[in-house]
Amino acid sequence: MALSLSNVSAKDWIHKQKENLQPWHEFVNTSKVSKPKSAAGLTKRVTKNLERFQSNYLLVSVGLVIYCIITSPLLLIACAFLIGGCYFIRARQAAGKVILLGRGRELTIAQQYLGVCLISFPMFFLAGAGGAVFWVIGASVFLVILHASLMAVETTDDTDLTMETV
Repeated sequence: MALSLSNVSAKDWIHKQKENLQPWHEFVNTSKVSKPKSAAGLTKRVTKNLERFQSNYLLVSVGLVIYCIITSPLLLIACAFLIGGCYFIRARQAAGKVILLGRGRELTIAQQYLGVCLISFPMFFLAGAGGAVFWVIGASVFLVILHASLMAVETTDDTDLTMETV
């Protein structure tokens, strides 16, 4: 299965995320910030906010990834090398196979991608990509849980019984 945006499910997922994106003025509305009254209220609040603001939380996490890459020059160079190498392989794919340094051995597309990954792995290791990944995960989880627990939800309880006189 090819990994591209021409895949129908990937396009549908992106379209769904765009539709579910809440307005940013609602996402950062400080008048709705309050402390939950109980632990049950906290779990209900977090669940509802995770459902409602899922696309916003995804964009916050993507923003943290971009911030982490931009603020680390070596990580930026490693990403540029990996993306550039993959682009070069894809561009040369139509031209034909790559011959290995005069030995006459042809490299397949999979071997070329493996070579780019093997060369870029030490660059990512030296750039501290492992620490950056865990920093992004930790910061994203912290910000999402903090926002989801402090942002009040609208109470639309349709399950309440109404009493009528008989």
